[in-house]
Amino acid sequence: MSEENTRIYTVNLAKAWDTPKYRRTDRVINIIKEFTRRHMQTNKVKVDQDLNRHIWSRGKKNPPRKIRLRMIKEDDDTVVVSSFIEEKGSELSGESVEVEEPKMQEEKKVEKVEKEPKDKSK
Repeated sequence: MSEENTRIYTVNLAKAWDTPKYRRTDRVINIIKEFTRRHMQTNKVKVDQDLNRHIWSRGKKNPPRKIRLRMIKEDDDTVVVSSFIEEKGSELSGESVEVEEPKMQEEKKVEKVEKEPKDKSK
């Protein structure tokens, strides 16, 4: 896999909101395929399974508005489209580390302090 055959794009998927709610995610897949055909000059487009799951994860009515894609053109002019995950690390040492997903904030536990009943006998 060479650098010449790999491209990274951010695709705006807002056109999908012009279609009816029950067709939005289908339209997003078609937008991605149209974009890939136009920019990579080929008719053979394959959408990666992980990308497809990411797009469909929020249901049919609420797909993402933008998505970052990595397009890899293979020897037989087939383009494989997958989601792009940025790698960060020191470029000088050649090491790369995947960016961690944002962690959910942990709920703080609040302990109730019980008050001792006052003695009225005194």
